[in-house]
Amino acid sequence: MYEEIIYEVAEPAAIITLNRPQQLNAWTNRMAAEIRHAVAAAESDESVVAIIITGAGRGFCAGADMKVLQGLSRGEGASSVPADLDAEPGDESMGPSFRGTYTYLMSVRKPVIAAINGPVAGMAVPIVASCDLRFASDRASFLTAFPQRGLIAEWGSGWLLPRLVGPAHALDLLFSGRKIDAAEAERIGLVNRVFEHDHLLQETRRYVDELAANCSPTSIAIIKRQVYQSLMASLGDAEKEAFGLMLESFKRADFREGVQAFLEKRPPNFERIKS
Repeated sequence: MYEEIIYEVAEPAAIITLNRPQQLNAWTNRMAAEIRHAVAAAESDESVVAIIITGAGRGFCAGADMKVLQGLSRGEGASSVPADLDAEPGDESMGPSFRGTYTYLMSVRKPVIAAINGPVAGMAVPIVASCDLRFASDRASFLTAFPQRGLIAEWGSGWLLPRLVGPAHALDLLFSGRKIDAAEAERIGLVNRVFEHDHLLQETRRYVDELAANCSPTSIAIIKRQVYQSLMASLGDAEKEAFGLMLESFKRADFREGVQAFLEKRPPNFERIKS
């Protein structure tokens, strides 16, 4: 089914690889649909604890395919994708703010981690910003390039970037479109960690392994929802909701298992999320 991505499950991770290496994995409508479909498959797979998105070859994603941009500049419409790729991953109850074209990743019940193996440009910046975590190769680089193409802060990046790096850094990246390397991206908070290039995927998978071994998938799903919805709420409302969710967690088998595992000095055995 997939022509522009590779999808594999290596429990406890699902790995989605953008697979147009000759074009630096430039983004197309077909690629977007395939990723959405694969994310839905991973979310419904009980063996998957987290989803990793990475790129084939030397780049993560060069942004929109230039042929697509040329067509849009001539007033041509976007190309269609097969109906059998239709999918609706994520939790619809999180509301429209987290159900956008790419921000739907924020509503997926499992962690979505971008393993950034090389350059990220243009619309790929808000796409990786919509992931929950960003681990980068020391060869990665980032540039928005929006004003250099006569464009604006695309796909919610005017909301996403200030919340990751603060308004001043976000405006610098968006105004200038300058390229930054992985070290600067880590310093300003755009990425969580930087690894040696050849160890990136291994370290990202190690992180997922640790989540699977030590953390409740249900707790992770609830915490993810809390964090994103709290961005829209007051501190008082977030604290009140957290109190109610804490009382609910006391009734779950995961709470009993977590306490018992600690007392018995053994790894916990938490239930996976069921579709």
